[in-house]
Amino acid sequence: MIAPPAGARILLATKPVDFRRGAHSLAALAAEVLGADPFSGAVLVFRSRRADRIKILLWDGSGLVLVWKQLEASTFRWPAIVDGVVRLTPVEFAALFDGIDWRRVQATREIPTPSVPA
Repeated sequence: MIAPPAGARILLATKPVDFRRGAHSLAALAAEVLGADPFSGAVLVFRSRRADRIKILLWDGSGLVLVWKQLEASTFRWPAIVDGVVRLTPVEFAALFDGIDWRRVQATREIPTPSVPA
């Protein structure tokens, strides 16, 4: 599992991209289409047309990092294909990266602190 840097924004491009694109081409696409600065430390996630592959792009302070993953037996769960971007939490990103339906992941509720009756 690839863990995003602490506090990083995770942006999911909802429209499929041409998977022949490399890091610099995806960075330009992020700036033009998503309105996201690829050098800000944001984690940018792109999908293939069949949704069985993803590319993750991030700036680590010294260069662009491009991660490519293909699922063997299924597809990544993705929102409806529309122009735009979706923000994910780190937990949702981890679920997406593992091939789990990230839309079903919920934040844990805060457990109330027990109190002693007066």
